[in-house]
Amino acid sequence: MSSRITGFLKEYVFGLSIIVTIIGFIILFMGVIWYGFREVEIGFYTDIIHQLEEWNAYLLVIGLIIFGIGVYYLYSYLKNRKFFLEELETKKRSEFLKKHGEIRDTVRNLPSKYMRMLEEKEEELGVK
Repeated sequence: MSSRITGFLKEYVFGLSIIVTIIGFIILFMGVIWYGFREVEIGFYTDIIHQLEEWNAYLLVIGLIIFGIGVYYLYSYLKNRKFFLEELETKKRSEFLKKHGEIRDTVRNLPSKYMRMLEEKEEELGVK
């Protein structure tokens, strides 16, 4: 059961990290508005903020944590993807073999299409 969940999360990490980042930003913004701009009246959003009153302190902290998690996963995915795609462009077998272990470790954290791309490159260069 847990492998199915982690497989799902691994396949959709990019979209989920963007969603988590947006949700974290919205919650964080609620706390910021309460403590920085109480007198601002925008509409429905600020009505909710004024009803929560001092609970916005918790929203500020929770929003900061959720926003940080979303940004971390987004950055991690983009960094791993960039590294993988740069290393996959090589035409020389020797250069590919030097980084093969690191590429394999990186591909484990990426969606399955990148594993297929790696397998194709290994066949092309004759690497086992």
